[in-house]
Amino acid sequence: MSDRASGASPNLSHYHRQLAAEKRSALLGAATRLFLAQGYSGTSLAKVAVEAGVSRSTLFKQFPTKAELFDAMVTATWSVDDGAEPPDSGDLRAGLRVLGTRYADLLCRPDMVDLYRIVIAETPRFPELSRAYFDVGKMPYYASVRDYLKTEHDAGTAAIDDADTACTHFLGMISNFVLWPRLLLVDWDPEPAAIRHTVDEAVETMVARYGRTWARP
Repeated sequence: MSDRASGASPNLSHYHRQLAAEKRSALLGAATRLFLAQGYSGTSLAKVAVEAGVSRSTLFKQFPTKAELFDAMVTATWSVDDGAEPPDSGDLRAGLRVLGTRYADLLCRPDMVDLYRIVIAETPRFPELSRAYFDVGKMPYYASVRDYLKTEHDAGTAAIDDADTACTHFLGMISNFVLWPRLLLVDWDPEPAAIRHTVDEAVETMVARYGRTWARP
């Protein structure tokens, strides 16, 4: 984790940077619990500080406003593992399977549905929430898939003139099974095998539509 991501100054010692990172993690965990339990409007920075067991001054150093804290929570919810590099181009099927599996795993995170519900419920009063959720949550992952599709097109292993549309189709095939029913049906909890099957079918649909068996020299 970078100093910026941890909220620590690069001039601090390793110990103090580690301490700052731990406090940031505690604050994000507390914020997530409170936002999900009490909603955006019902959560204050003071409550988050108490829940995290840190002083208000410590909280304000890392997150001066509730909006910044919410953005950081959304970013953490949508983040993939630090070691999750984009797939190498050259094998469209394998690359899409990696990206599709990561996307399904993100959508299956325990807090994801509750976070979507908060954004939907609070948007009439706080329209900036939906923009923040879109910009710092979904869009970075969307962009990573879109950029991967462009690399496959440039390599000649796929013919994708409109990477944005292709990306929307691919992620939509997964989210339409994994995520959206869970927003409406409390008992919607597909088995891992069903999720893998959905990802595989989305991959095969993309390969059939865009894949090429040759590569440019």
